Amino acid sequence: MDDHHTTNQYPPLDLRSLKALSVLGRGAKGVAFLVRHGDQTLALKTISKSSIEKNKKPEDGLRRIRFELDTLKELQHPLLPTLRGFLSTEKIVGFAMEYCSGGDLNSLRKKQTEKSFSDDIIRFYAAELVLALEYLHGLGIVYRDLKPENVLIQENGHLMLVDFDLSKKLSLKKPLQNQQIPSNRADKSATKSRFPAFLLCKSGFPAKNSVNSERSDGSESSSLNSGESGSESKSNSFVGTQDYVAPEVITGNGHDFSVDWWNLGVLLYEMLYGQTPFRGSNRKETFYRILTKSPEMVGEQTPLRDLIGKLLEKEPEKRISVEGIKGHEFFQGVVWETVVEISRPPFIPGGRGEEISGLERDVGIDVEDFVERVFCDSGVEVGKERDLEKKDEKKGVWVDALRDSRRNLTDLLVF
Repeated sequence: MDDHHTTNQYPPLDLRSLKALSVLGRGAKGVAFLVRHGDQTLALKTISKSSIEKNKKPEDGLRRIRFELDTLKELQHPLLPTLRGFLSTEKIVGFAMEYCSGGDLNSLRKKQTEKSFSDDIIRFYAAELVLALEYLHGLGIVYRDLKPENVLIQENGHLMLVDFDLSKKLSLKKPLQNQQIPSNRADKSATKSRFPAFLLCKSGFPAKNSVNSERSDGSESSSLNSGESGSESKSNSFVGTQDYVAPEVITGNGHDFSVDWWNLGVLLYEMLYGQTPFRGSNRKETFYRILTKSPEMVGEQTPLRDLIGKLLEKEPEKRISVEGIKGHEFFQGVVWETVVEISRPPFIPGGRGEEISGLERDVGIDVEDFVERVFCDSGVEVGKERDLEKKDEKKGVWVDALRDSRRNLTDLLVF
């Protein structure tokens, strides 16, 4: 990566001006830190340059980083992150975005009594995900990795869809100017009938209307990725997380924006039942189930179960479209323009001000040293970090590094 060119292209950050307070999570490609930058609290996603260089095709890793940076720079939507700054040193590259204090949707689900959500709560989160995906598709971006770990809860309780390193540009299916970006101008009263548990009033949510051009519950963390970044009508790359992969991705027949609606169906099923619909004992069995089995819908037929069935249509040409989703009975009465203005979403994170203030009194984490220990010293095979959590923590040096960050492992986000 041409550091000089990249630094001029994106908002610059100086690592020396940041104080890393704690580790938010670790994935196959990098480490996310909670950092302070002046009076701002941000999330800093860092990637080890040496880990990229060790790949068989380092140019793919660099291309994915640049694609994610370009995507973050382009996004202007209240349910999606924005690029707050980019940094590059001899050892790492990093980019900062908003910090979401509520953790991820997977952690929130596990805190529920039945490890699942009610239909009303699912309706709210599903509506926000539909809006976020519709906006991305209008930009020609197919997301391709929708899963609860990539859905974060903002401080105000609204969602934020993050992590775009598996996303891809495709030819636009719908002109961007036809999109409706959520704003605060529409009548809120009609929304109340479909979100009865949540109070409606002026939210203070900063709507952005300008549009410029192995999981911890036992499934494998498979980011199956070819690193494509071109622009065409379909992609043939094998990409995604195994429980959520669409049939057309497995068969390699080419996929388009409809893979995101399949992913949404898997996610809604998991929110309703507490598990994904096609889980097998291994990857091969999971893929076989995805290709051949229908999802088991326990319980009486409801609008939500009907929608899930239409989203989990194995033939992408027959799968429900965004227009069909927004007009589905499950969302009857929802005024889409007001969804992001709901002032009392199902879950509003408690304040972390005192905790952050306490972390600020500490020395702080040496970001470069930490990332180097995780990716260069541990010898941990990429993609096996979940197994290490479940087994003997002492077998993975990176676990010690995470423990040193003074953050509970159960709170970590994996990207």
